[in-house]
Amino acid sequence: MKPVRIGLIGLGAVGSQVARILTEEAESLQARAGIPLRLVKVAVRDTGKKRGFTPDSGLLTTEPFDVVNSPEVDIVVELIGGEDPAFDLAMAAARKRKGFVTANKLLLALRGAEVFSAFEKSGARLGFEAAVAGAIPIIRSIRESFSGDQVELIQGIVNGTGNYILSRMTDEGSRFEDVLKDAQALGYAEADPTLDVEGIDSAHKVAILAALAFETMVDFSDVYTEGITNITPEDIISARELGYRIKLLGVARRVDDTISLRVHPTMLPQKDLMANVDGPFNAIHILSSQAGASTLVGRGAGGGPTATAVLSDIVSMARDIASGAGARMAPLGAPVGGMDKLPVIPIDELESEYYLRFTVPDRPNVLAQIAGALGDNGISIASMIQRERKENQPVSVVLMTHNAVEADMKKSLAHIESSGICLAPTMIIRIAENGRD
Repeated sequence: MKPVRIGLIGLGAVGSQVARILTEEAESLQARAGIPLRLVKVAVRDTGKKRGFTPDSGLLTTEPFDVVNSPEVDIVVELIGGEDPAFDLAMAAARKRKGFVTANKLLLALRGAEVFSAFEKSGARLGFEAAVAGAIPIIRSIRESFSGDQVELIQGIVNGTGNYILSRMTDEGSRFEDVLKDAQALGYAEADPTLDVEGIDSAHKVAILAALAFETMVDFSDVYTEGITNITPEDIISARELGYRIKLLGVARRVDDTISLRVHPTMLPQKDLMANVDGPFNAIHILSSQAGASTLVGRGAGGGPTATAVLSDIVSMARDIASGAGARMAPLGAPVGGMDKLPVIPIDELESEYYLRFTVPDRPNVLAQIAGALGDNGISIASMIQRERKENQPVSVVLMTHNAVEADMKKSLAHIESSGICLAPTMIIRIAENGRD
């Protein structure tokens, strides 16, 4: 039987695992795919670099377009990340009607409309299961398992690095900076961790999930994004005393013919399932009109979990090739050209309960000024924590509010900070009282 020939671009942590499994577990993969899978070409920057697994030197090239242009390659696997040259590689594969498998969430979040449309028009297969949540089969679940239902909410922990850092801070009382260094040493965080800790990586995934679930193209700039760099041990302790844990959540919600897209730290009740998903694990909660609530949990990052998702797409494509079937559906499940662009609800219209931590001088009338500014904008206080006083030192005042509109909260905080009583920026964290934001 003629094998399905695979070209791999990128041989990092994920690519090395994919290459190893394709090579060492070929017989098992053939049994599952119904057709032999053969790695025939691999593009790397440095052919002499030592890696976890290095294919036969005769397969290596330093030119990624050699993989796409080779007549010997049926499926192109892109694992280099970034926008360039990944976008041009994807478009070239579409033009040549070759299968294309990618883990590149940045590419699909920023250039998804063009990429999805190109593969839809060419009839070539596009697999991107590995772009969101590692080994959790969230793309396939939404596109296929929920295709007969109406998804209303997707909410989850979709960045393993951020979750590892917050979990360590919660368990050990450590500072963000210290845990980040450990995460980098262990390989959970990049040398430049900005995408992970500032919430940008999570926002890429929210954009993809929203497009898939709500059948709408999403401008990445519409995803409201906050990271975890300002979370302190004091916030972790206060959350615990109040019955919560802090998680970095991505939220995509449909409300009638509008959508809400955001990433930010959120306080979840301690008993909530997602509040107890720790370390590098991811968790995604789906709420749909017919099935109700479903939650998927698994490893969301790393060579092994992501390679599993990549290989699932390869095997799926190989099965289609073996059966003579074409692409079974549009990459997003529905044609891009027929999608309406749903309006995005501004973050200022969000309604939530809030955690607020003020750093203020220890003097009379400060609390009255804070409460007055909140009250002037219709925001009431639910509870308060004030730490033990130390002579001549600023004090922290922690407040929990009842439900409030984000725009009113911003007005209140702007007034408080303009009064000069705050000695440091105010910490604000949204609360998901029932575990669902």
